[in-house]
Amino acid sequence: MTDIPGSHSPSPAAAQPAPVVRDVGAGDVVAALRLGLADFLATPAYGLFFGGIYALGGLFLLWLTIGAGVGYLTYPLATGFAILGPFVAVGCYEVSRRRERGERLDFLGVLGVIGRQSSRELGWMAFVTLFVFLLWMYQVRVLLILTLGFQNFTTFADFLRVATTTREGWLFLALVHADGLVFALVAFSLTVVSFPLLLEREIDFVTAMITSVKAVTHNPKTMIAWGLIVAGLLFAATLPAFLGLFVVLPVLGHATWHLHHRLVEPAVAER
Repeated sequence: MTDIPGSHSPSPAAAQPAPVVRDVGAGDVVAALRLGLADFLATPAYGLFFGGIYALGGLFLLWLTIGAGVGYLTYPLATGFAILGPFVAVGCYEVSRRRERGERLDFLGVLGVIGRQSSRELGWMAFVTLFVFLLWMYQVRVLLILTLGFQNFTTFADFLRVATTTREGWLFLALVHADGLVFALVAFSLTVVSFPLLLEREIDFVTAMITSVKAVTHNPKTMIAWGLIVAGLLFAATLPAFLGLFVVLPVLGHATWHLHHRLVEPAVAER
């Protein structure tokens, strides 16, 4: 058949069948964490490199926040920074993928894969993640104005005093934490398996997000437990000046790769 001028054949992404979600339980989460730790211990240089990028990125944002005189945004920045974790951990996913397949590991190869994927569907997924993070920070600013007005806090200590000793401050803390739970659930649902899927398969980022949401809604108890583990570890890792992320991010990144294989059936070509 002769192609019609200007027409395009279906892309590989469009030709792929929709991923199928599996049932998982607590044992799968424990196994994924164990495998994630094993990957990190076997390839610590890669994990420390990507964890370092994440940690230094957090420190840079913290420096900008304090330098701009908005140190009161330190807490929401630290909590919201976890939203960016799945994107930064792409390098860890690639390391785990290569170890699974017995492929050669080298920094240029791993970084090359990330570079090539960033201009494709993975780049759009990164944009979605960044948008959610920026929207979270904007929401915090709006809640500050609605509850505390246009007060000018010169230091984080001043903000902390107002937030913990006044009715307006208590209202702000209640609203920002409720809002944060919603944002965390949305971000987690959209990204928990999206990035690994896009790294591994030729599918579009919308399909990846839909599959990720299905994985959460199909296994609500297990996935909420996993989300709490991830959020708790990432938040704890930010407390010592983000330095804990050097280790926590890669371990969770490797574990996420292994968990996504338990959550989603392999593609036909992989079986």
